[in-house]
Amino acid sequence: MIGGRILDTSALEHFATGRSVYARALVWAAVEQSDVLVVPTTALTKAWARIPAEAHGVLEVLLGLPNTVIEVLDPPTAHQVGLLLAAAGGRDELTAAHVVWCWRRRGWAILTADPGPLREFDTAVEVEELP
Repeated sequence: MIGGRILDTSALEHFATGRSVYARALVWAAVEQSDVLVVPTTALTKAWARIPAEAHGVLEVLLGLPNTVIEVLDPPTAHQVGLLLAAAGGRDELTAAHVVWCWRRRGWAILTADPGPLREFDTAVEVEELP
């Protein structure tokens, strides 16, 4: 059975900047075990904006790994994520909603340093919190 993790913005930041040895270890373990790493485009966009330019190359390495899957926000996905936002009272948290949608679709834990915004969309969301 194929397993995997969903990486939110904080996980991408921690991996790219080296802030968390855990994030880097998880990525390389996923490569060795052929686990999938899901990167929602909304989280990726926010990570590009937040990480320093010198960390961009590290993020590019992650995106080029054979087990990395980019989850795009295409029109059908945007509809589903929009419904999730509406159900949460129209909250303005597109990235968190997209990450939670990926979790609902895949059923894999979300690697995050900040589970709060994710749990506002679904209290049952499975997270693996970065130390």
